[in-house]
Amino acid sequence: MKGKKLNRDFFAQPTLQVARKLLGKYLVLKQNGIKLSGKIVETEAYVGKEDPASHAFGKVTPRNQIMYGPPGYTYIYFIYGNYYCLNFVTEKAGFPAAVLIRALEPREGIKTMHKNRDSLDLKNLTNGPGKLCQAFGIDRSFNTCDLTANFLFVEDRGEKVDNIGNSERIGIYRGIDRKWRFFILNNNFVSKIRS
Repeated sequence: MKGKKLNRDFFAQPTLQVARKLLGKYLVLKQNGIKLSGKIVETEAYVGKEDPASHAFGKVTPRNQIMYGPPGYTYIYFIYGNYYCLNFVTEKAGFPAAVLIRALEPREGIKTMHKNRDSLDLKNLTNGPGKLCQAFGIDRSFNTCDLTANFLFVEDRGEKVDNIGNSERIGIYRGIDRKWRFFILNNNFVSKIRS
């Protein structure tokens, strides 16, 4: 199904809104004649220098500089010495914020995803931030990609999502009082069931 690519104005909105509105949208990657896509089913918001769980907490560094905008670009980082994580920069330039894409429901290019993940378990392909990056072949070379270009982007395919849950963010030790993780309720591809 053909969708409408999200423009920069979408990513310029307040981060918590973007994190919720991304649910039900489609991450699309076109590379080497192959198209991969998945429905976004789980996100987490990281907002401002005062958010103790954000990479932008404190000061500007070479690593977090991309979070300061402009909106609509990717921020990719490496964790646990093994996994990449995909984030979308949000809000106005100069304000550090991003949305982590935590889980997808695979839709197109599933054979390639199986190969990239070395797994035939559909439910285990993209149900976590590191897994979805592996499935899509996303690594550090994708850092600072323009999400309004034709390589890696997000589409609105007209799917309405009303059943949204939220909880504290996962895998952090500071800022746990902020329930800035959003997910589609009862979706089998959400990374962890937690309320």
